Amino acid sequence: MIGELTKPLHSLNWDDTPAVEAATSKVLTTLADDGDLLRRLVHQVLQDEHLSRLSEHYDILDKLVLHDDPAGWRLRLHVFLPGYYDRPHNHRWTYSSRILRGSYQHTLYGLDDVLNEGMNVAALQPYMVRTEQAGDSYTLHHRMIHTAVAEPHTVTLIVRGPALKDRFLVSDRETGRAWWQYGATKESQDEAEQKRMSLTQINQVISDLAARDII
Repeated sequence: MIGELTKPLHSLNWDDTPAVEAATSKVLTTLADDGDLLRRLVHQVLQDEHLSRLSEHYDILDKLVLHDDPAGWRLRLHVFLPGYYDRPHNHRWTYSSRILRGSYQHTLYGLDDVLNEGMNVAALQPYMVRTEQAGDSYTLHHRMIHTAVAEPHTVTLIVRGPALKDRFLVSDRETGRAWWQYGATKESQDEAEQKRMSLTQINQVISDLAARDII
């Protein structure tokens, strides 16, 4: 369905942030502008058992996986639920994002050289604070530490690159704790099942997206 559009992503160096931005911006802009194509991609999650099993629900975030590519990258749609915020963290992958609806405050803390379980979390220094709004897009290297505080029902489209490391660090400024988190291959079956979206939940997300004229 999107094979020709995403062909440039197959040979991409995901450590090269400008190259990732150049390649993914066309994909995200096309999908944001082509409501019919985005609608078909969202609805296929219900019919595709693999995509539905990759999609996840948390108390403050829903993630629909719209495409899982053999080259290791994924196309995801995120819906930020009321109360969404996240802790300073880096990622296992470089990703690009396009905001389709709503906004969030985005804080960048610099590269992850300082990240370790014994770090002084309170000493993290914000180096840029900006508001990402509908129509905005950006690419974030996997080594960048950041946080987001989202307006309820903000919707974003994500091109998530292949994992370039097996873990990332999450830190909590309130408790001062920091801990490693790992990818799905390190999770227990119970952990995976707890966050996996049911078909009922996927249906509800799709209905909400349609009601808000996202699809």
